[in-house]
Amino acid sequence: MRPKTDGWHYSLGATLLLFTPFDLLASLGMDMYLPVVPLMPVALSTTHSVVQMTLTLYLVLIGGGQLLFGPLSDRFGRRPILLIGGVIYGVSALGLALTSSIEVFLGVRLLQACGASACLVALFATVRDVYATRAESQIIYGLLGSMLAMVPAVGPLLGALIDVYFGWRAIFFSLGASMVLACLAAFFLWPETCSKSSTGFRFAHLVGPLRSKRFWLYSLCYSAGMGSFFVFFSVAPGLMMERQGLDQVQFSVLFASVAVSMMVSSRFLVGRLRYWERRKTLQLGMVCLMGGAILLAFGEIYMPQSPVGFIVPMWGIGIGISICMSVAPNGALAGFDHIAGSVTALYFCLGGVLLGGVGTVMLILLPLQTAWPVVGYCALMSIAVWVLSTRR
Repeated sequence: MRPKTDGWHYSLGATLLLFTPFDLLASLGMDMYLPVVPLMPVALSTTHSVVQMTLTLYLVLIGGGQLLFGPLSDRFGRRPILLIGGVIYGVSALGLALTSSIEVFLGVRLLQACGASACLVALFATVRDVYATRAESQIIYGLLGSMLAMVPAVGPLLGALIDVYFGWRAIFFSLGASMVLACLAAFFLWPETCSKSSTGFRFAHLVGPLRSKRFWLYSLCYSAGMGSFFVFFSVAPGLMMERQGLDQVQFSVLFASVAVSMMVSSRFLVGRLRYWERRKTLQLGMVCLMGGAILLAFGEIYMPQSPVGFIVPMWGIGIGISICMSVAPNGALAGFDHIAGSVTALYFCLGGVLLGGVGTVMLILLPLQTAWPVVGYCALMSIAVWVLSTRR
């Protein structure tokens, strides 16, 4: 497929309204479910390990499934993959709300993950089709990435509130109903952004980008940004609530402030950087990550019991994450517009493997309930990206 953007005439605001539900619901399918995980073994007559498997498999399939749906979106178009994925997700979520069998629940959960994976691939391939040559590209990538980062902050709280007032099944009803509404809007408003090419459907498309140093550089940039938030997300509850003594409300507000810093910088700072050379913008993101890591280290050493010493440096790191998310997708996909779906899938899959692997190593090697895993990850990844960016 190759870009066909003449039918896309929406403003940036209208585009975000159309894109955002598909961006958020894929992740909310994971995070809204977290507060009720302890209740599920009794509700489904199973064990905690089997319930935990429903989380793990969802996470694996939402990443790995993109390697299938990326090439399919190049072959058949973004619109059908988006709509089919959305319908699968919505029907699966409604099915999860109705079943009491763990076997059915597990199978339907896998279908939901496949639907989420298809939606993400079609969404970000469409972003590439429409905004590859437009000045707003960095803004929209940054905002979509920041929204995804904010989901872990608000998703569990939203899920807990729904459970308290309506029960755990209402969580899946709300996800399914929301996706159905998003699909209805997309059916009437989402035009196809690609036209067929003669190359057809080839899994070899997944191999070509791996020979490009630029693809590796910007994939590593994505890993540096989102991985920083992943490690922060992993250590923040123990550090802030157990070591620093914050209650749940205080923790939620401060945690969400980092995601807010990302969204604000995406809207205002990144928009002013869009005329910079892409590699310089990437390097600025690395400076923010490294600067935040240094401030975090000082906070850990000199004010370990103060939330200020942890959260304020994370605002700076949040700005760096936002810059990474705004520049990385276009940088990685440049030159691959004819196979944007395949390369988008490979980009997210490779980036997820890198951030998950390196982030997990930091969490294992460095003490939890401290800022050191975040410091180590930000420092290591920012140096690696900076060094690679200086090599022509």
